[in-house]
Amino acid sequence: MRKPFTFTVTSVSFVLVHLGCLAALWLTFSWKLVALCAALYLVRMFAVTAGYHRYFSHRAYRMGRVAQFLMAFLAQTSAQKGVLWWAANHRHHHRHSDTPQDLHSPVIDGFWWSHLGWVLSDAHDTYDPATIEDFARFPELRFLDTYHWICPWLLGTLAFGFGLWSGLGGWETLVWGFAISTVLLWHGTFCINSLTHVWGTRRFETGDQSRNNLVLALITLGEGWHNNHHHYQASCRAGIRWWEVDPTYYGLKVLGWVGIVRDMRPFPRAAMASSRS
Repeated sequence: MRKPFTFTVTSVSFVLVHLGCLAALWLTFSWKLVALCAALYLVRMFAVTAGYHRYFSHRAYRMGRVAQFLMAFLAQTSAQKGVLWWAANHRHHHRHSDTPQDLHSPVIDGFWWSHLGWVLSDAHDTYDPATIEDFARFPELRFLDTYHWICPWLLGTLAFGFGLWSGLGGWETLVWGFAISTVLLWHGTFCINSLTHVWGTRRFETGDQSRNNLVLALITLGEGWHNNHHHYQASCRAGIRWWEVDPTYYGLKVLGWVGIVRDMRPFPRAAMASSRS
């Protein structure tokens, strides 16, 4: 571990949301609540993968300023800190992947640090602004990044209100729609850091240990094709073979059809030259 673990606002909130999931044991169960949980997981996972990752970190496509703001807002309901913080640290990861300078390499620092230790530690609360100057020039994104807690709090409030309005129960929808959904979202996202550099297959010889993994691709809407991604980071498509399921890419294609997304950068044919399969 890079730094001894200390309790911070982030880590305390992380623990409390996990504990909040246990409240489901005492609340009324409904399959509608499970459906709500799944829906909020999928929508927010898409915002994390399409927004935080493929757009803000890698600029794999373009969209207008309003759509950009809404994507950032929705991604921040995942409670994974601010959009600029997320993208800046991810760019740092790619520059130093699986070296001692990498913030969350399981190869260097082990599973637990790469999975959640680095996020919960106060060692990485800040980031180098020069890393994300292209998006930091937008004041609305700087506002979201600074007050990133607003987005998950608003989602929790809306989930509670929806439960009261729908008759499902405010506490029930808060627990299933926010707490359980968010915990699943956290660990699904964190698995990309902790597992896709140790578990899977390698199509390309990259300068790190990135790997492709179908199971993780299904959990994260396509991010499990991690070796493909590390070989060519600018592509909006991670699954490059017909059988490599990439729901995030499919969603972006739909958004492209309706004019929200444009200039999607493909995985170039030339980048396949060193492929093993």
